[in-house]
Amino acid sequence: MATLLIVHHTPSPNCQAMFEAVVSGATDPEIEGVRVVRVPALSATASDVLAADGYLLGTPANLGYMSGALKHFFDQVYYPCLDATRGRPFGYWVHGGNDVTGAVRGIEAITTGLGWRRTAEAVTVTGEPDKSDVGKCWELGATAAAGLMG
Repeated sequence: MATLLIVHHTPSPNCQAMFEAVVSGATDPEIEGVRVVRVPALSATASDVLAADGYLLGTPANLGYMSGALKHFFDQVYYPCLDATRGRPFGYWVHGGNDVTGAVRGIEAITTGLGWRRTAEAVTVTGEPDKSDVGKCWELGATAAAGLMG
């Protein structure tokens, strides 16, 4: 069975709504043979990353960058996972009050360094997520999970 690891930092109601939509899409009953594991960014380890076949990452944009929690996650797993996870699929979502550019740039740079392949369009939202934004998060989760189906 394939494993999809969702690493997230959800400190606000807006981030929580996006996270819940991603999980709902990833765990859709029509997707079979994929185990979805959810781990907060401050708790995720290299072992979690090595045990997964694909990844979804979620973060708020804080002070022009990804959250410290997601950055901490990357700092902990980068070298232990560098060679073993090259080529694995990933996607991400970012929520910001007014700008997500720096967070997106940081995630793209680190995942490029890891050699991960982005297999779904990133979901970026500023302000309160609307119905369309929540739908895009659901699609992100479903696309990532369906891509891991045997």
